[in-house]
Amino acid sequence: MKNFHRYLMPTLVCSLLLPGVSLATSATRSTFGSMPDGRKVEAVKLQNDHGVSVTVIAYGARVQSLFTPDRNGHVANVALGYNTMQGYLSKRQFFGATVGRFANRIAKGQFTLDGTHYQLTINDGPNSLHGGIKGFDTQLWQIVSVKQGPTASVTLSHVSPDGDQGYPGRMTVTVTYSLGEDNQLTIADQATTDKTTIVNISNHTYWNLDGAGSGTVMHQRLMIPAEQITPVDKTQIPTGTFQSVAGTPFDFRQAKAIGQDIRDGRSSQLLIGKGYDMNWVISRTKSAEPRLVAQVESPASGRILRLYSRQPGLQFYSGNFLDGTTVGGAGHTYRQGDAFVLEPQIFPDTPNHPNFGSAELRPGQVYDNRIIYRFSTDKGGTKH
Repeated sequence: MKNFHRYLMPTLVCSLLLPGVSLATSATRSTFGSMPDGRKVEAVKLQNDHGVSVTVIAYGARVQSLFTPDRNGHVANVALGYNTMQGYLSKRQFFGATVGRFANRIAKGQFTLDGTHYQLTINDGPNSLHGGIKGFDTQLWQIVSVKQGPTASVTLSHVSPDGDQGYPGRMTVTVTYSLGEDNQLTIADQATTDKTTIVNISNHTYWNLDGAGSGTVMHQRLMIPAEQITPVDKTQIPTGTFQSVAGTPFDFRQAKAIGQDIRDGRSSQLLIGKGYDMNWVISRTKSAEPRLVAQVESPASGRILRLYSRQPGLQFYSGNFLDGTTVGGAGHTYRQGDAFVLEPQIFPDTPNHPNFGSAELRPGQVYDNRIIYRFSTDKGGTKH
């Protein structure tokens, strides 16, 4: 590994905390819109005193926007999304969404569990992607808790019935978004089941550190501390092998521009994904505590995003299928390469690859996935 310790130094918050001043993060509840059947879609905005705010909507338990300052204090939304429900309903693009039951792909939508064969709904060529035709991102979640305080939060819940999209077991899921004065957004996913099943829940926010709709992210610099990837076949299903990143376009062990090697036509993996759309192997098993799994810096705005997770895998996607037909909240079109996605998770198609580990969740167990996004800038010595 190459000099990863320099990325693990404590992150400093750009604004000074004055002695004796108690700062609080607010939580504001409102109505974002309505479902086609008239059900109300609620929104909760979490906001701290440093200019960082995130709005979460109940449809798909998703990040609708996230505002954070640049090195000059200018606040902009760095998460792609829509200002109205119509945008989310008209085209399924997973913007900001909680994805599951199984994030990423399962080959032919099939797996065997305890000797029983299961067939999931198919929605990505021959495969099942992000939970199938009606995954968690298409559901209206319930807001069950909104809290103010030094760290404000919103908790949403959803019950996926036995047989939903072909998955066994009645699964109860909660997602809690928390924002504190440390400019840290934490997403905590938890799930239980009444029958043995599989689970892999993640968040699918599209990020652009110069602002959503501002143009390409190809100049933004990415670091992923992974020595291997899980290469895929032509349908983007892992072959079951592990491939070294050394000497390939997939080597982000030292930070480099996202676009530096993205047009390398010698890489069959880049051709399959039409850019980066791959699982990086952070480790072979989950870690005991969240560790740094990615860092992105924008030379233009000075914004820095650090991502922490316990998960062994990280799916990095470079916005390859944004085609200019989507108009975002700021009225700008989203085109290829205008955003990136970083999804901490277990490896794709794990149920069909015993050497990848296990995706099983059994009655009495609690699935737990914590994703931490930490925002800062390169001003005032916060860049390490």
